[in-house]
Amino acid sequence: MAWLNMTKTDKKIEKSIRLALTNACEKALETIDGFKWITHKVNYKNFPVSLSITCVFDNPESLVAAKAADKDIQLKSWIQKELAEQNILIRNINSVVSFDTEEFIH
Repeated sequence: MAWLNMTKTDKKIEKSIRLALTNACEKALETIDGFKWITHKVNYKNFPVSLSITCVFDNPESLVAAKAADKDIQLKSWIQKELAEQNILIRNINSVVSFDTEEFIH
């Protein structure tokens, strides 16, 4: 329903975000054990500052292991690179990307 209320510009931004996150997600699925998916939220009136990205792992143990192996840093790097390829420049990727597990998502 929200899609109907979006401006043409909002839809273009959303398409670019989805493409970037899909590309990063595919890389992560191939190389990071326990990684499951990426989701995002955004307020287009305050974009890109309002962009919030969540990377989801299957369980807390997988997330801890990924962080121990610096896979969180790799994933953030992929996300930032893919967004940049869509002309979405994020200065501080650490403030945009967070991590969670399926066990805590409702």
